Amino acid sequence: MDASAGIAIIGSGINSLVAAAELALAGKDVCLIERQDRLGGFIDSGERTLPGFVHDTFSSWHPLFVSGGAYEVLGQELHARGLEYCNTEGAVTASVAPGPGTGTSRVAIAHRDPALTASALQSPGDEAAYLAMLADLGTNADTIFGAFGAELRSFREVLRIAFGAMRRGKLKGTEAFVRDSVMSGRNYLRSRFDGWETDQLWAPWLLHAGLGPDQSTGGVMLPVMALSMHSYGLPVVKGGASNFVRAFESLLRDKGVRILLDTEAEEILVDAKGVSGVKTSRGVVQTRTVLANVSPQALYAGLLREPPAGAAEAAARYQNGRGAMQIHLALNKPVAWLDPRLDAVPLVHLSSGSDSTGIACAQAEAGLLPAEPTVVVGQQCVLDPSRAPAGQATLWLQLQEVPFDPAGDAAGQFNVDGGWTQVLKEQFMERVLARLEQFAPGTRNSVLAWDILAPSDLAAENPNAVKGDPYGGSAELFQNLLWRPFPQAANHRTPVKGLWHIGASTHPGPGLSGGSGHLVAQKLK
Repeated sequence: MDASAGIAIIGSGINSLVAAAELALAGKDVCLIERQDRLGGFIDSGERTLPGFVHDTFSSWHPLFVSGGAYEVLGQELHARGLEYCNTEGAVTASVAPGPGTGTSRVAIAHRDPALTASALQSPGDEAAYLAMLADLGTNADTIFGAFGAELRSFREVLRIAFGAMRRGKLKGTEAFVRDSVMSGRNYLRSRFDGWETDQLWAPWLLHAGLGPDQSTGGVMLPVMALSMHSYGLPVVKGGASNFVRAFESLLRDKGVRILLDTEAEEILVDAKGVSGVKTSRGVVQTRTVLANVSPQALYAGLLREPPAGAAEAAARYQNGRGAMQIHLALNKPVAWLDPRLDAVPLVHLSSGSDSTGIACAQAEAGLLPAEPTVVVGQQCVLDPSRAPAGQATLWLQLQEVPFDPAGDAAGQFNVDGGWTQVLKEQFMERVLARLEQFAPGTRNSVLAWDILAPSDLAAENPNAVKGDPYGGSAELFQNLLWRPFPQAANHRTPVKGLWHIGASTHPGPGLSGGSGHLVAQKLK
């Protein structure tokens, strides 16, 4: 199979799907190359436990997509091909932790209505501070989201953002805003709130951006997440995330995109003019434009036989973040929380906020299984009852503070020799379920079946999840924004003519926004 294409895209995760769809809608000749037998990367769903129980295998929640530029361009086309979202107009997320007395708990809940959320804050001044936090972000929203959608190493694009702020009269207070933005989440919340609720509620959400509560830029990511959920909720795809990919695949095929599944990209071919094609396991795709949705390590130390000077060395030093783990459960009944308000909340964190999450992050960074991990409890059936038989439920548990290659157990209970064996997976699952049992007794006995994905399983499933990190590399400030993935290659347009780098390891980073795919597609139309 030798072929030609105007544009070849390596990989089929969210950024590749977005880029392929936008370029095809613009009349471009596109070829999509995917090593798996399906499209979607870390977007998939299926009956992983028992028949009738549909689980979102990897990612699940789509607030970043429905609020982004890609959805603005593609949403109508995708909905016309069957995409349907389920969402909430009430409680959107919550966090629960042990209370001050035996058998008590502390619960913080965020509603779609920010005023209702703020009204529950008990410390004097915190209600006004919460609304001010969202107002401050709204005042600077054009600048923030403009930066997320721009090449930050392009003087022209940065100047455009700055002039836009000047025209809107928003430069006053810029220094204070920038200072807040680079703070850690913990320090940002301490600087604004006296009570515990906002920290317990929003600090665990930093894990979903590849950060911890004590890492820089939490001061901008935390309010961005809060505003996104107040504005857009936590939509999930009706019937499972695979229906999202099916809508994209239908659009791509309708617009003539050539899709090559079970096809490994082996080398990006380069001649004196720049990119000349992609050598694959099935032949050569001749093209002068390639979008590579791969890790920096794969691009500069694998696909390019002669990478730009210093790039392979920088890629080898690129730092991945903590590993992640997922536990999918089939339950014979929905979770019954001690606080019944949580029964209707789509996503609940088991965390006291910066304190417990910070400890668990530190333990994972040290190679230890956390003694009290932050548990993301996804109750998709609250939004989409079709995912389980009547009267039953699925549960989506995510652990974002686990080492890829465990060196020990912080609680001193488990033998980690041999890595993520099935025994260790199930032992850690029991720790997680025991933590859930504190706040929802009877859940363990309701489990009918489980399926566990350890960091090693994520890495085996998707080579972009280097060392089990699903966020494409640490999102700490030193390799984020201006420096993602690293200074020598921080633009999506690489030094090799015709070669573009997209994906979670590129600006604007991880998440299901499709941001880098959208940004590059807009440039190539």
